[in-house]
Amino acid sequence: MYNLKQFVKQLFFAIIYWVLAFSIFILIRFVAHGEEQGISFMNPKNNVPVTEWIHFGVILGVLVGVLYAIIEFIFNKFITKNIYLGLSILLKTIIYLLVLIFSLTFIIEIIEIDMDINLQNERGWWKQNSLFWLAASYFFLASFIFLFLKLSFEKFGRGVLLNLLIGKYRNPTEEERIFMFVDLKSSTTIAEKLGHKEYSKLLQDCFFDLGKILSRFDGEIYQYVGDEAVITWKLKNGLKNNNCIELYFAFAKQLKRRSKYYLKRYKLEPFFKAGVHGGELIITQVGTVKKELAFHGDVINTTARIQDECNKHDESLLISEELLNMLDLKLKYSAKNIGNILLKGKRDTLQIMAINN
Repeated sequence: MYNLKQFVKQLFFAIIYWVLAFSIFILIRFVAHGEEQGISFMNPKNNVPVTEWIHFGVILGVLVGVLYAIIEFIFNKFITKNIYLGLSILLKTIIYLLVLIFSLTFIIEIIEIDMDINLQNERGWWKQNSLFWLAASYFFLASFIFLFLKLSFEKFGRGVLLNLLIGKYRNPTEEERIFMFVDLKSSTTIAEKLGHKEYSKLLQDCFFDLGKILSRFDGEIYQYVGDEAVITWKLKNGLKNNNCIELYFAFAKQLKRRSKYYLKRYKLEPFFKAGVHGGELIITQVGTVKKELAFHGDVINTTARIQDECNKHDESLLISEELLNMLDLKLKYSAKNIGNILLKGKRDTLQIMAINN
């Protein structure tokens, strides 16, 4: 069900993007370069208003958007993880070229019927057609922009890219955030058993599974540190539908679902423990050579210390009472009082709770 929702979401944005992209292409081609340039590949006596071309651009955008979304979904789910990036790019380039040939041939046939004109659409028409290669160049440029936006959203989270562009985080900005530190249990023992290479592959697989469910709960990866992933939410997003708790149990369920793979590949079932806490902190843009967003504040250190307590109390998920009181767990989960704990490096104790399902 989630994969279907994710695909529908990607499909929607792909269609919107490609409809806009091809509409802009038509406006540039048929308006900025003049009408004669626009109809150079057909009967020059056939004057067609630009609005009619936009209509065909919308059809082309929908067609390409659907095919583009299907290809991206298939690659992300089944192919990209198993082949080299260079080979993935080569395969996508070939497939997208075929998609463009098919889509433009289809649109030309529609134009012929709708306008009652003869166009160049015989077999192999695209090989010597300058307009096709212009459209292909534009398509791959638009694909690069689409990929850039997609990677930016994955890297920074939704809305952050715009804030970076307008310089919101050039000056330190205060925000309320929730953090979760997710750490592989018995990591030292596992690393010694597997060796550093196999251990690294195990972490790749685990964090790949984490990434597959992350967007469902509005989580954002702040950073990976060794065998640990640091996840963050804006306070509102983390509290909504108990996202900051639901993510952990969904991750555990995802790992359990793939237990046969992990047992066959690594002879073990990975298990992660986590600590969750929230509060006010500072977010700012740092660095000049490698710019990134950094979070500064006691919230991060406290969350890390809460996660450290998991082994001491034999619990998988610990949370500060302060944050727990903001959530509505109802009857789905049970909360157990661990006590007022003096966390490492802290002067004051903090009430810690354990959550189990």
